[in-house]
Amino acid sequence: MQQSSKIILGIDPGTIIMGYGVIVCDQRKIQLLEMQGLKLPSRKSNYERLSLVYQRVNELIQLYKPTEFAIEAPFFGKNVQSMLKLGRAQGVAIAAAMHYNLPITEYSPKKVKQAVTGNGNASKEQVWKMLQQTLKLKELPDYFDATDALAVAICHHYQLLSPVPTSGSFKGWDDFIKKNPQRVK
Repeated sequence: MQQSSKIILGIDPGTIIMGYGVIVCDQRKIQLLEMQGLKLPSRKSNYERLSLVYQRVNELIQLYKPTEFAIEAPFFGKNVQSMLKLGRAQGVAIAAAMHYNLPITEYSPKKVKQAVTGNGNASKEQVWKMLQQTLKLKELPDYFDATDALAVAICHHYQLLSPVPTSGSFKGWDDFIKKNPQRVK
């Protein structure tokens, strides 16, 4: 049985802007604790910006004491250099979470959009509108990276509530029942 409430830190990694969202949730309710974007100074080197990402994730973990860490997987684009930089930012954020022994889950952008809006190809604006409705938010943050990070955290919450495990697969109902006898009444 899962604990009654969880604090989830969601991260949208980046080397220009890193979005983050922190929620506390239980079976029935999701409450926003913080949603922001960390603007990383372009005048700093890539390594200095990575250090700032690591420091901010550490600060968030120390402040909110999350029980779960969810991060968006890099989007596979055509620019290899951008992908490498984004992968480094993601790795630094994951390293900070690992330092605190947090369970880490990675979600593709399509999976996050699907979980939050029901459409894996939703726009950033559509994701924001659904977040607005779900959490009764009024003011759009400065960066969509922040809303993306919040969407990652909410996606993770929905996955934790899912009655069917997301890892592994089943070869039909008989296989499901065999692997989940406690679920049969």
